[in-house]
Amino acid sequence: MFIDTHCHLTDEYDGGVDTIIERADAAGVKTLICATAEGTDIKTALQIANTHDNIFVTTGIHPDHTDLNPNDFLTDNILNHPRVLGVGEIGLDYHYEPQKRDAQIKLFETQLGIAYKYNMPVAIHTRDADEDTAAILTDKYHGVMHCFTSSWELAKVMLDRGFYFSASGIITFKNAESIRETFAKIPTDRIVIETDSPYCAPVPHRGKVCEPAFVVETAKMLAQIKNIELKELEDILLQNTKKLYPKIVL
Repeated sequence: MFIDTHCHLTDEYDGGVDTIIERADAAGVKTLICATAEGTDIKTALQIANTHDNIFVTTGIHPDHTDLNPNDFLTDNILNHPRVLGVGEIGLDYHYEPQKRDAQIKLFETQLGIAYKYNMPVAIHTRDADEDTAAILTDKYHGVMHCFTSSWELAKVMLDRGFYFSASGIITFKNAESIRETFAKIPTDRIVIETDSPYCAPVPHRGKVCEPAFVVETAKMLAQIKNIELKELEDILLQNTKKLYPKIVL
């Protein structure tokens, strides 16, 4: 089976979330990890997880939401919830609002501190912020570089710090050769896959709303990149995900 390690089930989907989950299951994507981006997502994500045995959650505040205090949302009862696997997605994104750098760093460091306190893996979003990400994300933390599209230079740093790397549908894009080259270099035992749905729909679904079922297309491309059979990759990804998120029950 495949696991979509990062999808946003709290977003709006035609037919509703139950339909999305059913289509994923039919495609062989049997387990989904729902990431949150803002405080209001967390309650909804847990409601979904509590009613579906194959749904788990990571809870965190995306760098877009510097107005939020993560201590209001990443509480003891949330982080100790059996369906909550880690803290994410958190990180830095200077693409649209570089002027919020200091506020983003404060938000990021606060959430890293929470994750460290609870010994939880982190799901990291980084965009146009490689230098600060590498400086802040020391080897005292562990987790995954979600939807990784950054440089091989950052990948080398984070490999040395024990991080995993998540491949999204972006690796199937025609203009993503440099990203494919990076994933060719990353050891296979340090890779997981995701959709980041409803975003980043892979080829041949580009232009559509992405959904967890599409993670299979990313796996097919990754198998080509790593030059291994899809079934072998499927087994490797399953083991990698279990190591990344020890609380997961499959």
